[in-house]
Amino acid sequence: MSCAPRILTALCATAALLTTAHAQESSFDALREIAVIEELVMMPMRDGVRLATNVYRPKSTPEQGVPTIFVKTPYNMNKWRDGEQRVGGYGSILAAVRRGYAYVNQNERGRYYSEGEWDILGPPKTDGYDALTWISARPWSNGKVGTYGCSSTAEWQMGLAALDHPAHAAMVPQGFGAGIGRVGEWYEQGNWYRGGAEQMLFISWLYGVQNTQRPRFARDTPREDLIRLSRYFDLAPEMPRVDWTEAVWHLPLEDLMRHVGGPKGIYADSAPVATGGRMIQRTPDDPAWYRGGLYHDSEPFGVPSLWFMSWYDVSIGPNLALFDHVMRNGVDANTRDNQFAMVAPVGHCSFKRATENTIVGERSMGDARWDYEELIYSWWDHWLKGADNGITAELPKVRYYTMGSNEWNTSAAWPPPEAEMVTYYLDSEGDANTLHGGGRLTTDAPATDRPDSFVYNPADPVLSNGGNVCCTGGAIKAGCFDQQDIEAERADVLCYTTEPFAEDTEVSGFIEVILYVSSDAKDTDFTVKLIDVYPDGRAYNLDETIQRMRYREGYDKWVFMERDEVCEVRLGPLTTSNEYLAGHRLRIEVSSSNFPRFARNLNTGGKNYDEVAGVIARNSVHHAREFPSRIRVPIRAR
Repeated sequence: MSCAPRILTALCATAALLTTAHAQESSFDALREIAVIEELVMMPMRDGVRLATNVYRPKSTPEQGVPTIFVKTPYNMNKWRDGEQRVGGYGSILAAVRRGYAYVNQNERGRYYSEGEWDILGPPKTDGYDALTWISARPWSNGKVGTYGCSSTAEWQMGLAALDHPAHAAMVPQGFGAGIGRVGEWYEQGNWYRGGAEQMLFISWLYGVQNTQRPRFARDTPREDLIRLSRYFDLAPEMPRVDWTEAVWHLPLEDLMRHVGGPKGIYADSAPVATGGRMIQRTPDDPAWYRGGLYHDSEPFGVPSLWFMSWYDVSIGPNLALFDHVMRNGVDANTRDNQFAMVAPVGHCSFKRATENTIVGERSMGDARWDYEELIYSWWDHWLKGADNGITAELPKVRYYTMGSNEWNTSAAWPPPEAEMVTYYLDSEGDANTLHGGGRLTTDAPATDRPDSFVYNPADPVLSNGGNVCCTGGAIKAGCFDQQDIEAERADVLCYTTEPFAEDTEVSGFIEVILYVSSDAKDTDFTVKLIDVYPDGRAYNLDETIQRMRYREGYDKWVFMERDEVCEVRLGPLTTSNEYLAGHRLRIEVSSSNFPRFARNLNTGGKNYDEVAGVIARNSVHHAREFPSRIRVPIRAR
């Protein structure tokens, strides 16, 4: 069917919807033909709380049983509403059952029909362990379970892997950063922080998820009653629309959820005692972060894993750091040798949205498609069915997409071992403000300090333009965007740029950033953004970072700045794989805000979350032999 523009637009849209609905309905009809469907099985946990679980398993079960793919989620998995079945969402279940797998879907504690109190990743270590025990004991199970999912369906898996359940045969976590507490240099505590500054994505996410005040059924409500009720009462709240582009400006931060009429919960109102109270009040090394469900690098890890990440996800840095940590520190050789990663040039959980011409924001990434389903099922077949299909021998340790050259590459580790670190020093005549200034990156440290200064006003921050972000409720468009307008118009953005590369140059790995800075404020932030500058001036963002100065000597204490004293600060590393084509230049932007990607520092030295007004700071970046502000860039030889 072909449709002329304008005249048949509505007809085309209607036809597409009908086609999609028919395909979804057909997938459900096909599933009923081959699967035993058990809805709202109330799976008991060790403390008596029951979690709502849907089980889909092949009608024909071999004597040895079937393996299970287990997906746990905070999102609504009920397929019924207003007495009618919503037929969508069965495709992945049908694919699993057709391939001889049981598929088990479960709501987290305190979500929808699951009993108990919900807390973000609160008790998944015990709940996940108990679920695997229950599944592997079913008469239809072969005793092997694989955990699967992206974002909130992936983030609990690392905490479970720390427990090394005997049935947990393998896992496929995707976009999993909010499950990482502390790993190496990263103290993000589930993407709540970056460099000690709050990442504002969770405010809009929690608006739709935290629901401490909700309808509940008696614990002894029979399953058949719950099934009947679920046909017209799915417990899914319909939250009022919020314009987050406006809402994020509200101060104080601790009052923002109430300001938008959001539900009470762990953001600022309350939290279960076991997890330590309100999230907005916690510091990056608060003991509360270590009592929940986050995975920390002090814990063991015992599960073979196929990790999926993306360059424009909020958590790409800590994701790669965790992968590297597990490769080196898994509980045994089998675990360490069977960690594999794939990094795609897309946004959060957008792997399968890649096309023949993948556009991420404004930049073309070329043909970034991959047959993910075949890859993942080859992984499952090996670990859950015992298939001798050679997948672990064929897979490279890391398959990553290099932007710019727009091609898949492979490596034995991350960062690529053959990448050599090249140091570029920041330099200028004290005039690096805007792209029209004299800021430059050179291979020799400047002899004389001519610092670059700018005024940071929390009431007029540098606005985020794209970036490695997700889940902001529309406050930021994630991805790669031309930064020229910001660089040209903002005097509080310092631009340091290399000479054009004479030949194509692959930058793959972690980029280290060391700055020497001063301020007339007790506390402030410094931000850095990594840029690919095209010959025509387009300046595409690759990654970004931030450091709150009070945490520059560690996240367990506050150390304030002395007025105009020069301090060394190491920012959390940037990471990317980008081919700087001949004629392109590498640039970094340095500023003190990237809002609303990160919460504004009000510069007062106070708690920040309970303040309504800030002070203006005059900040400076120094560069000389005495103050060698620099970046170290991994350049991979071809």
